[in-house]
Amino acid sequence: MKKNVFLSVLLVLFLCQHAHASFLDLLKETLNTATRTQTDTGKVDLGLKEALNVGIKNTITYLGKKDGYFGNAAVKILLPEKVRKLEPALRGIGYGQKIDEFTLSMNRAAEKAAPLAADIFSSAIAEMSFEDANKILRGGNTAATEDLKSKTYNKLLDKFQPEVRKAMSEYQVTQQYDALNAQAQSIPLVGQAVNLDVNHYVSSKALDGLFLILSKEETNIRTNPQARVTDLLKEVFK
Repeated sequence: MKKNVFLSVLLVLFLCQHAHASFLDLLKETLNTATRTQTDTGKVDLGLKEALNVGIKNTITYLGKKDGYFGNAAVKILLPEKVRKLEPALRGIGYGQKIDEFTLSMNRAAEKAAPLAADIFSSAIAEMSFEDANKILRGGNTAATEDLKSKTYNKLLDKFQPEVRKAMSEYQVTQQYDALNAQAQSIPLVGQAVNLDVNHYVSSKALDGLFLILSKEETNIRTNPQARVTDLLKEVFK
């Protein structure tokens, strides 16, 4: 920004040799324009970061409570696809309750892990540049979420997996999956072992749901004036 102001002043000096305008008037206008630009850029940056922080807080609060995942069809973690193919046969031999318990346990583990995203999100937002913020603000309704996902997904997955494993142990997710898998193998002509990293599956599905809800929060702030809960948000997203 300082470099741009310096170049602008040089341009004013050059123009003053070829025009009747007062040097002081032109210099004052140039500096005022630069100050307004810098102020506006700062507000864009702060406004976008505040929008993300508000959206993340709402997302984690929503998903991190009981039934945050399980009670929302859009993010509910379902049986892995390979197991889902065997679901009718498993239910047919009386394993319906075990399937339901396993599904619930996956979602409970995700709900417990959701708050872990807060620190990584905060760091990514703090590192966001003025240029990134300006570009994102003028992007689509989920531009900030998409940018955040590209920068944090792998870090979040690495952080989620150990904690999800702990949560899964509490809800006996792995044990329940192993029991289902063993039962599936006993089904004549249909049964087969389904090799699956349950921890990775639950962690990745939990993150997919988290970013989906965050994208909805971002869209709401961009499009719904009532969702702009601070003066800065009202100014930046007007």
